[in-house]
Amino acid sequence: MGTPPVHFVNLLIFMSYNPDIHHRRSIRLKGYDYSQAGAYFVTICVNQRRSLLGTIDNGIMHPSPAGEMVQIVWDEIPSHYQGIDLDAFVLMPNHIHGIIILEYNTSLKLGDVVHRFKSLTTAKYRHGVYNQQWLPFEKRLWQRNYYEHIIRNPESCDRLREYIRDNPLLWNCDTLHPDNPENISLP
Repeated sequence: MGTPPVHFVNLLIFMSYNPDIHHRRSIRLKGYDYSQAGAYFVTICVNQRRSLLGTIDNGIMHPSPAGEMVQIVWDEIPSHYQGIDLDAFVLMPNHIHGIIILEYNTSLKLGDVVHRFKSLTTAKYRHGVYNQQWLPFEKRLWQRNYYEHIIRNPESCDRLREYIRDNPLLWNCDTLHPDNPENISLP
């Protein structure tokens, strides 16, 4: 094979992580194997917390066509990926909460499932912008990362299911509400 060309080596050096330049901090549990079978609570936010997925009126979520598409893609995850199951889910105007279950026979990590969900919904959303006049998004549909919580026991799972179920009722005081500048605070 020989020595790679200089421009290739420079590209690798340029693309490598440099903590002096790149200040992104991982929010994942250090050393945890996210391909382990188990239940995971996830929150995925629309970029810039824009309310593109619908509105909430009197505690009831009214999805936009884009929100309906996101709901459908979420619901279809198990039919596309063997060993992935879903539990509670809620669509909000600018984010989603859901519980993803990785079964013992899956070859996917949690990040793979989230990445595929975000990629597919982004492609479908772009199609909606061009063909159905959906509101455009700036740069990307979803924020770069996502929040996750490893569900370790039935009591924690029940609390998260309740949080998911009640989320639309609590929209006006939700930290992800566009009129609320506070930082994200999840259970």
